[in-house]
Amino acid sequence: MADTILEVRNLKKYFKTARGMLHAVDDISFTLERGKTLGLVGESGCGKSTTGRSILRLIEPSAGEVLFDGTDICKLSSGEMRKKRKDMQIIFQDPFSSLDPKKTVNQIISEPIRENRILTKKHAIEEKVLELMETVGLAERLINSYPHELDGGRRQRIGIARALAMQPKLIVCDEPVSALDVSIQAQILNLLKTLQEKMGLTYIFITHDLSVVNHFSNDIAVMYLGQIVEKAPAEELFANPIHPYTKALLSAIPVPDLSEKRQRISLKGEITSPINLPDACRFANRCFDCQDGCREGIPQLREVTPNHFVACFLHG
Repeated sequence: MADTILEVRNLKKYFKTARGMLHAVDDISFTLERGKTLGLVGESGCGKSTTGRSILRLIEPSAGEVLFDGTDICKLSSGEMRKKRKDMQIIFQDPFSSLDPKKTVNQIISEPIRENRILTKKHAIEEKVLELMETVGLAERLINSYPHELDGGRRQRIGIARALAMQPKLIVCDEPVSALDVSIQAQILNLLKTLQEKMGLTYIFITHDLSVVNHFSNDIAVMYLGQIVEKAPAEELFANPIHPYTKALLSAIPVPDLSEKRQRISLKGEITSPINLPDACRFANRCFDCQDGCREGIPQLREVTPNHFVACFLHG
């Protein structure tokens, strides 16, 4: 039996605007096994980051359940949630704005250790900081440096060390390499993979780069306008995409071999507004396979082949 560390049930996050309710995350459900990586992909504005932050309760969900190790954290008090945060951490997208510019590397990494009283003696805290710096590949000489004195790769390593300081079980990686150079991206991804194998970490890896998520994730969930439209093991999703939106995303991945011919799928039509959504498929306006029945209800996520789930009226 699979060891499930996270189960998300009917998670919703709505924002009130002058024009109505914005459905940022709208009734999504999934499970995540311990020690595995779930890639969460989709275009900008689809609700990926909001999903990750809602799971951690960095922003409060509007509805739904988030079961972490069997406990619904949405029902925990602020004091109980503070204790639970030791097991659930996040690595932010921008490695500069997520770090306090007034604090040194030592102060940034040691802050969660001191605040949560994981260690109390100054010497022990300093040893732990040096250990974490070595783990993420930061030279000891940088311990008193400030974020603005370092490059993007080193800043992101600080963010990773800060997350590891709490000895978490689950880390939400919110586009952790999108702001970095390509060569640095590979270093950070390799570091995250090594840490996962060494420490048994579980990741939710949020990105819009499908070529990255393919090599990093065990399972991939594709989001569109606040909903998961397809979810499958990584190899299966790339080999056999079913939802029209997933097919369009995969066709846009650059191919290094110019001799390889790939048909690019260009999406046309207006993107449906996430405010006051209609009772219809949200991708219908842009779908190249749209039928009359696609506008007569909201497709539900169904298992069409083993472990391959699709929300499309044309399948399942």
